Amino acid sequence: MKHLPVVVGIDGSPAADVAIKWGTQEAAALRSPLHLVYALAPGSAPAQAGEVVYKAVAQARGLMPGIVIDSRIESGSPSAALVKASGSAAVVVIGSRGLGVMIGALVGATGLDLAANARCPVVVVRPDLGSMAGVRVVIGYDGSPASDTALDFGLEHARRHDLAVRVIAAEPAGTALHRISENELREAVHARGGHDAELVHITGHPAEHILRLSSDAALIVLGARGRGGFAGMLIGSVSQTVLHHADCPVAIIPAAAAGG
Repeated sequence: MKHLPVVVGIDGSPAADVAIKWGTQEAAALRSPLHLVYALAPGSAPAQAGEVVYKAVAQARGLMPGIVIDSRIESGSPSAALVKASGSAAVVVIGSRGLGVMIGALVGATGLDLAANARCPVVVVRPDLGSMAGVRVVIGYDGSPASDTALDFGLEHARRHDLAVRVIAAEPAGTALHRISENELREAVHARGGHDAELVHITGHPAEHILRLSSDAALIVLGARGRGGFAGMLIGSVSQTVLHHADCPVAIIPAAAAGG
């Protein structure tokens, strides 16, 4: 069986170094090849790109000597190059800074563009997290197709890395719109074999609860846009808030990567 690659966006920044580390470890866990992608903007120096790629390959090889590594330099913007690569990837990994992020922005245009348009899950890793190791995967669930795919992704990641699972269904107060029952939550998780998962059914702002209940998380997994999102929004406010404030890597399931 051919395993889809883990794609990592690189640009020589500290954020990309952290993304390479996460992506390399994930590729090894999945027994997948690692694809390192550098986007060469018009007018940029190819020599610098080659140096960045060389160092990235050396870093990954040092972390996992036996891994299969492919590297490529694509012309154009990082988001266009990585959206293209996502069509045949298991997951795309980027640092939350770097890849053209404006100073002061925790998650730049590339990350938001990928979260909206990629055709596979996208993992955003912050460069300032150090070596803090979490003990669980936290999954946000609201019954939408993207959150169903988030459940699949999160449960599989937890099994692969021997992590606990916490699934959170948080509903804004004062509305019955898109409300999911405790039974629906339990059925969705148990149908995917998550019988040991901790289930949290709670009222309040979803992003606040997900952030509060993920202090010991190794990964947070969310759909890019849930059932309560505004029509036309490709990435919802909950996903954006969690991306900006989470203390651990965040996996986003874009609409194009969701089943159903």
